Parts: sequence; structure tokens; C-alpha cells
Amino acid sequence: MDDDLHELVAARLRRAGQRYTTARRRLVDQLAAARRPLTTNDIVRTDTAAVQSSVYRNLGVLTQAGAVRRVLGADDAARFELAEELTEHHHHLVCTECGDVADFTLSPRAEAAVSRALADAVKSSGFETDAHRLDVLGRCARCRTGTD
Repeated sequence: MDDDLHELVAARLRRAGQRYTTARRRLVDQLAAARRPLTTNDIVRTDTAAVQSSVYRNLGVLTQAGAVRRVLGADDAARFELAEELTEHHHHLVCTECGDVADFTLSPRAEAAVSRALADAVKSSGFETDAHRLDVLGRCARCRTGTD
């Protein structure tokens, strides 16, 4: 995986007083390769060396250090992805039937329009936006067709 990514994660962990262990590095590699938020079950299923309790603990450390972000699907199962600052700005498609979450990005023009619309929407409240997250709710192709 990308050495720059690993250097950024290692720096965040050092600032949090934590080490970048082999298990944490494997988790970062898995999350980077997945290109969608993963549940702990997803992680354990694809990494035979992973133990669920260690995965939970390491995800907690990586989240606390700001390297990983927790994402909830419609099923309230926790999913994890690399922090947006380490990857790219993106949004989520959330299936309201199975709870699956998939990433998607907008074109720069569409992203700018969304940012402007959100800034306009909150202007009268006195709220100042720093960033935004957009979750689109619906049914994934698998649930719409009833296939597994």
C-alpha cells in the first residue's frame, strides 16, 4: 500500500502516544483496499490472522488517533473507513434494507454546488460549516433485485 499513507497514520498514532503495530498496519491496508466502509466481521472474514477482539481494540485506537472514522449504516452496524483527510472527500450510499454502505464522489462542480447550498441553508442559523457529509438512503442493487 501507499507509503505516504502509512507515514501519515504512523504520525497520527505517535501524536496519540500509540505505536503503529503490524496488526494496525494490516487494518489500514484492508481499509485502503476496500474503497468502502467495512464492518469488523468484513475485516475478520478477509484477514484470517485477525482476531475480532484485537480488531475492535485496534480500530478504537486508530479512530481515537484520527486515522479511521466510524460510519453507521441503516442497520446501525458500525463500519470503519480511513479518515477522509487521508484519502479523499466522498459521500455514502446507504442501503435501508441490508445496511450496506458504499462510497461515491461528486464531480468538483457538483461538490461546489452542494457546499454552496449547505452554506446557504445554515446561514440564517448563525452556524458556520467546516465540512459536510452526505448519506444517500435507498436500496442497493442486490436488495432491489432480491439477489445475494
